[in-house]
Amino acid sequence: MEELLRLLKKGNKSALLAGIVNAIIAIIKGATFILTGNVAMFAETMHSLGDAANQFFVFIGSALSKKTPTARFPNGFGRLVNLVLLGAVLIVGIMSFETIREGFRHILHPTESSGFILNVSVLGIAVMLEATVLYKAMKEIVYDEDSEVKGINILLQSFKRLRNAKPATKLVFMEDLVATGGGILAIIAVIISNFTSYHQAEGIASILIGLMMFFVVGKVFLDNAAGAIGEADEKMEDKIGSLVMRDPDVKDIQGINVIKEGEDFHVEIEIEIDPTLTVAVADDIKDRLEKKILTEKGITDVLIEFDEDDGLLNWKK
Repeated sequence: MEELLRLLKKGNKSALLAGIVNAIIAIIKGATFILTGNVAMFAETMHSLGDAANQFFVFIGSALSKKTPTARFPNGFGRLVNLVLLGAVLIVGIMSFETIREGFRHILHPTESSGFILNVSVLGIAVMLEATVLYKAMKEIVYDEDSEVKGINILLQSFKRLRNAKPATKLVFMEDLVATGGGILAIIAVIISNFTSYHQAEGIASILIGLMMFFVVGKVFLDNAAGAIGEADEKMEDKIGSLVMRDPDVKDIQGINVIKEGEDFHVEIEIEIDPTLTVAVADDIKDRLEKKILTEKGITDVLIEFDEDDGLLNWKK
């Protein structure tokens, strides 16, 4: 129990905050739907419930992935967060289907909902809360690489650097981006339905929100399937390769693999050195390079192999 609490303290804070916020929002939206019968509100309730469940799964997965390697699992638990996310998207997928189905039902049999002011007020508050969590996720994405970015640049840079974000933070970003957009869409549908006779607008909004949820499901599934298998990170490979080639005793790099496991990186590299060097000198080179590589953020272990210099340059990046 003590170890579990220690691990939970290391969980992704953005996911935990997003999970709590979405759980509160889902309860409020659900109560509002029961009172008003608004279909757009039903879609938003399902959306918030799916997001909350997903993000709590992410928080727990990101925490457990920090568990130290054991004799049974010597490579550690870095990919556990990817496996947890693969399971979590199933929940959102089911809720997406229910949201779309309810939308079609409302289009075929439109009904007028009540509580216009209540609906708009709840959705407006929800959008502001979702936007707050989204902004926090944006800052986390940007600050992982550059803490000097300020103001509107945080928004722009978060989209630019999304690909390199931690799996948990990326999920929070995508879900809350869709949630914020879905909330605005639901408000528009409620307004149209209230001031015109076109009550099908709420059903259309429900379908669109469900489709946006399916987009998140697909994107998260593909990203984390790659992570669970073991995806190479070319950007980090270039960075490590350039760092190693700056060492005066390194003649060339035969090959380099940087595998992303959850939020961590595993580095394997084969370098060429002068064949006349002694074993003691080669060992010093190995220790020096390992120390340099391990200073890079996110790298947890390094495997270095040596080969004799063949006089040809393979590393050209």
